[in-house]
Amino acid sequence: MKIIIIGLGNFGMSAAINLSNTNNEVIAVDINPERIELVKDQVAHAVAFDAKKEAAYNSLPLKNTDLVVVALGDKNGAAIISVAIIKKMTDAKIIARSSSPIEDTILEAMGVDEIIHPENEYAEKFTKTVNLGGSIDNFELDDDHLVSEIEVPKNYIGKAIKEVNFRQEYDINIITILRYHKKKNILGNSYKTKQVLGTPGPDTVLEKEDVLVVFGKDKNIKRLIG
Repeated sequence: MKIIIIGLGNFGMSAAINLSNTNNEVIAVDINPERIELVKDQVAHAVAFDAKKEAAYNSLPLKNTDLVVVALGDKNGAAIISVAIIKKMTDAKIIARSSSPIEDTILEAMGVDEIIHPENEYAEKFTKTVNLGGSIDNFELDDDHLVSEIEVPKNYIGKAIKEVNFRQEYDINIITILRYHKKKNILGNSYKTKQVLGTPGPDTVLEKEDVLVVFGKDKNIKRLIG
């Protein structure tokens, strides 16, 4: 996908890097040149400009973009101004960060496709991660079941899935595996990116740094990660 991210605070910076590392073409925008310097080698392109000035948006390929993420986190209406400008220039999907309930209402009225609250959402995930020590990320399906990302346990590195017997031993299904690979950005610098291996077979051998995406009950995932 071709994605533009406007605002490189903690959330915007993290989103830009992670989306770039997962084979998306990312353009990152921020008013602060120092933030542009931090991210410029990790995304396709990085631009410094004031998101509240409409003329600045002419430097962006908005008409050829699939998704625009407005990640501005201040409370002075910058996100609302940015969304208004973007909607005049493109039909791309827009995801906007909101800082308050009133901003939610305004963004909804403007027809934003999705509104996010990174701090609240992170707090919920963090709580589950703390309660389920050893997991990386989790998605709850109900009070008992969840999809969880976990690092492959050390004692299973080098073993095939059929040797571990995840279903028999833990009543857990492996949905897929995320595996790190080295890539180079447009400037030739190396960085790590995660590749989804698809549906792993019984002969798939688990490697160091693999991330297992598993489905099961809280208690069984806790048993697996010890």
